[in-house]
Amino acid sequence: MALLITAPPTTATRSRRHRTGSWVIASAFLVVMAFSTVPTPLYALYQARDGFATIVVTVVFAAYAVGVVASLYLAGHLSDWMGRRRVLLASVLVELLAAAVFLVWPDVSGLLVARLLCGLGVGALTATATAHIGELRAVAAPHEDGRTATVVAGFANLGGLGLGTLVSGVLAQWVTAPLVVPYVVFAVLLAVAATAIAFVPETVERPQVRPAYRPQRVALPPTDRGTFLSAGAAAFLGFAIFGLFTSLAPTFLIGTLHEPSRLVAGAVTFAAFGSAAAAQVLTMRLPARLQLRLSTLLIGAGLIAMAVAPIAASLPLFIVAGVLTGGGVGIQFRSAIAAAAALAAPAQRGEVLAALFLIAYAGLTVPVLLLGVALTVLPSTAVLIGFAAIVLAASIPANNAMSRRMSAGA
Repeated sequence: MALLITAPPTTATRSRRHRTGSWVIASAFLVVMAFSTVPTPLYALYQARDGFATIVVTVVFAAYAVGVVASLYLAGHLSDWMGRRRVLLASVLVELLAAAVFLVWPDVSGLLVARLLCGLGVGALTATATAHIGELRAVAAPHEDGRTATVVAGFANLGGLGLGTLVSGVLAQWVTAPLVVPYVVFAVLLAVAATAIAFVPETVERPQVRPAYRPQRVALPPTDRGTFLSAGAAAFLGFAIFGLFTSLAPTFLIGTLHEPSRLVAGAVTFAAFGSAAAAQVLTMRLPARLQLRLSTLLIGAGLIAMAVAPIAASLPLFIVAGVLTGGGVGIQFRSAIAAAAALAAPAQRGEVLAALFLIAYAGLTVPVLLLGVALTVLPSTAVLIGFAAIVLAASIPANNAMSRRMSAGA
């Protein structure tokens, strides 16, 4: 009997597999992030069907943010020794479970559970997918400096958040079962993503002896904490804007601008996140200080448009506000990450970035809950104007302080 000897893969074959794998992971990343915003255009439908108050929408949204923070802290680093592929598969399967809960348990309790599960999956996946894309491209294209991988991962993240609302809004507008079909569509996409991930090359060699489990360490940088606090404030405020567009934008569209269309609700959120993703790509080669100045200008103009839109009852102006603020926040958050990462030695960089992300996701949660409470006692127009004014008053000095400190340390 002849012995069959399999030759090891050639360098070209290995490069091709890793290049294909990087796009598979980026696509899966985009699908998961898109799924996380599917409910955004649908909240008003749940609200109309079940008659719950707007503050319930903010609580349901907060469950997602709590899940993300818990997962980042407890599991965001596990792929460093468990392997990227294993953690990614587990994350996508958690998202599939969330889709099933949305379908079989569609009341408020089910929404809370589904959104919590969705956050848990996203929290573990975000850092893992970003690292996996970078490692796969390092093998596929060793001449790259890592910038392409960062852009691909960032676009999958923010672009996915926008795409989910757009697809959900289109389906909710045109199908006969708007609270069912979007979840079925994404359940199929998630199943396809999980299957594809199983064939992607692993980039982490698992240790023979499993290390003792510990949560992700969180730490402030040992020096120049003023720069870190400026970056943290910018991240908090930027995510507060994202939180508005992923939770309460449909409520403001209906209550303030008298626009009930689910398609429009999805398109408005898509405009904000699509702009953020595009702005990150288009400005990546600009000097850091110029990026922050542009971010401040876009956020300022967008928040002014957001405040004027309800007074003028102008839907186009509200969409412009989403585009401008989205682009500004996209640049702002990338700058905050760069500023925080530069403050720590490589061995502590993960701990410092974990602290920044925890601050950012607090911005995604706390302001949205406060907005929900405010809407129980104040008109939606007053709440929207007040939100824009407060964030504008805080964002400009935060960005300026970060710019000054980064320039001083250059």
